[in-house]
Amino acid sequence: MLFCKPMETGRRLQPRQSYFQILFLFTLVFNVTTTHAEERPISLADALSRTMAQNPSLQVFDFRLQGLEGRRLSADQAPAYVAGLEVENVLGSGDLRGADRAEYTLSLSSVIELGGKRQARTGVVNSRYDLVKAEREAETLELLGEVTQRYVATLALQEKLDLSAQAMELSETTLNTVTQRAKQGAAPEAEVLRAKAALAQSQLAHDALQTEYEKRKVALASLWGETRVDFQRLQGDLFRFEPSERFEVLYQQARESPMIRVYASERRMREAEIRLARSQSESDIRWQLGARRFEESGEAALVAGISVPLFSGSRNRGEVQSAMAARNEVEYRQQSALLKLHSLLFEAFHTRQQNIDAVERLRSTVLPDLTKALELTQKAYERGRYSYVEWTAAQRELLSAREALVEAAATALLNQALIEQLTAQPMTQGQATPANQTQDY
Repeated sequence: MLFCKPMETGRRLQPRQSYFQILFLFTLVFNVTTTHAEERPISLADALSRTMAQNPSLQVFDFRLQGLEGRRLSADQAPAYVAGLEVENVLGSGDLRGADRAEYTLSLSSVIELGGKRQARTGVVNSRYDLVKAEREAETLELLGEVTQRYVATLALQEKLDLSAQAMELSETTLNTVTQRAKQGAAPEAEVLRAKAALAQSQLAHDALQTEYEKRKVALASLWGETRVDFQRLQGDLFRFEPSERFEVLYQQARESPMIRVYASERRMREAEIRLARSQSESDIRWQLGARRFEESGEAALVAGISVPLFSGSRNRGEVQSAMAARNEVEYRQQSALLKLHSLLFEAFHTRQQNIDAVERLRSTVLPDLTKALELTQKAYERGRYSYVEWTAAQRELLSAREALVEAAATALLNQALIEQLTAQPMTQGQATPANQTQDY
């Protein structure tokens, strides 16, 4: 049964929590079902941990962070010293022929940075580092959400496969009953042929589901970088759900999730870029110090100089304006993302609840009624009171209701996974409670 792990009261996801902590919060734990050891089932927790450890897309962020660490080292360096050698009055004509009247100048120069340029450069790199970390957390949540959704969809297909096997057994039972009645002369041969055709069709449907199931398992394993499936079945119960927080609480959690914190990190980076652009408006002082030797007299003299660029502030206004525009753009993109988040979360919240209600209604009312109706119809058919068509119609209605139950449960869990992805929080309010304590049908 699908349920989330309980969380301490009042606990919230802190801005600096690692994405490994997000994994702990995000993991949906399945109740262990009884299986044979040789079936090698896989749980959702196993699938998530494998994905975290082996998915290539998450490894990219490690290299991005390493690259930024290198840029941080470069940004934190002071301006370099420049050694220079100048030779004047050589290889000329007349009295300047040769090198007898040459002048040699050996100098050392550098730049005195003003306006806090060094701190501004390192500030930009640090803010970009924080942004990449936030993007890694958001990417982790998105990837784990995809794992969960594929897992739930595959688990639902596994349930449908089991239903298909039951449908084949029902078709075989129907064929045996019709054949026996035909031998007794109580049923026409046409009903036997229709029953054989129905059995063949159910076998074809089962084979198609089996093929799709194998494809889904391969797609699931690909999320942790495997091309070969090393498990036979998925472990879990599709018909158990979490009691949910109120929508307002979930939305507040979503506003604080890593996917939204990315915008806050980007805004801080843009602010750092503004400070860097403004620091460039301050003119740096270039200095030079050296010694000059006069070859003709054999004397030497000290050489010193400074230079300052003019009108740096006015020439840099465009860069400042561009950086401010990028900062303002982030704010509106965040507002747009929050509006989309609200709409998506609202739809997922109510779709989940509607399908949980549908599961409860199907299990408590629809399936018991259809099961009883099928029993009565079969007995009436065996006594000759109902026709073959009425009997098979009752079978189809029951099988259709069972498929609807699986679809409703899968839809509820898929939306639950989406809610947990958007909020980066489990939906637990204590231990999970089953949708209904009625027997399975």
